[in-house]
Amino acid sequence: MNDFLTQWGWRPLFDEEANICRAQGCVPARVILEHKHLYRIVSESGEFLAEVTGKFRYEADGREDFPAVGDWVMASLRESDGRATIRGLLPRFSKFSRKVAGAVTEEQIVAVNVDTIFLVQALNQDFNLRRLERYLILAWESGANPVVILSKADLCEDRDELLAQVHNVAAGVPVHAVSALDGIGLEELHPYIGQGKTVALMGSSGVGKSTLINRLIGREAMDTGGIREDDGRGRHTTTHRELLLLPDGGLLLDTPGMRELQLWDADQGISTGFADVETLSGQCRFHNCSHNREPGCAVQAALEDGTLEEERYNSYLKLQKELAYLARKEDRQLQLQEKSKWKQIHKQMRSHKPR
Repeated sequence: MNDFLTQWGWRPLFDEEANICRAQGCVPARVILEHKHLYRIVSESGEFLAEVTGKFRYEADGREDFPAVGDWVMASLRESDGRATIRGLLPRFSKFSRKVAGAVTEEQIVAVNVDTIFLVQALNQDFNLRRLERYLILAWESGANPVVILSKADLCEDRDELLAQVHNVAAGVPVHAVSALDGIGLEELHPYIGQGKTVALMGSSGVGKSTLINRLIGREAMDTGGIREDDGRGRHTTTHRELLLLPDGGLLLDTPGMRELQLWDADQGISTGFADVETLSGQCRFHNCSHNREPGCAVQAALEDGTLEEERYNSYLKLQKELAYLARKEDRQLQLQEKSKWKQIHKQMRSHKPR
């Protein structure tokens, strides 16, 4: 493995398919920026503006089949004009997705091939445990390792109390309180950003992701905005996903702030994120306990003695209900797509029927 591939996070799991593509005259490259229908990729020969082939587009069944920031692709380069054509997408070892905002039932890929996800939440008016639970669920589902970063620690007077609340909902997840402006706690983050490791930063608009990235990189790589006096939130500055290479190794993937975070395919994530609730469910006297008024209900007992907070349990029920609704909606959509496909097939068969 050469220095370029190591530096940009190449994994041995890519080798087999990469060798096939190389035999066809392609080279490995990583997607570092995504435009509309265009991608900025980096290879040993430099950066190129790339697009997928017509065949690639035709064979793609959905958004998941197209490249995203962090993907490794095989591309043919045209060095004379700085352009490239993406001919293959290499396997992913992690993928953070959410449902697109609004009523449409569709996946939005936020980041792929990420080792660690920094879930950034500000320790001011923006602090929200229920939102953090959502981020943790999707992070666990992605296959990457979540780390909670509590930013703007310099603006918080009850930091220890809020830290205790975060530890309660993020059991087993590393939690770090930092201040990018004052440099507090930043040294604790360096072990996650080793040579060839990719870290994605995610959180709501204005929590300080861009300022944090600038401090970790050591230069003003990202635009930042000041704090609004009315609500204590930073001004939204990041408008796209971008993969940045650090001077001393490691990669940071910046993402726009998410005002809405709806779940997508997160059954395993809920089981991991709410392991305390599901462990209690397994201790009930009856295996089909609804946790309402059944005798021997461990969940109700925990709610009564305060072992399980009512807000956390209600959040668990809400997220389960949201996933069930999404599954029903997606199933209905798949049925309609299948029906439409067969209508087109029958129409084509009738048009070719001998007269």
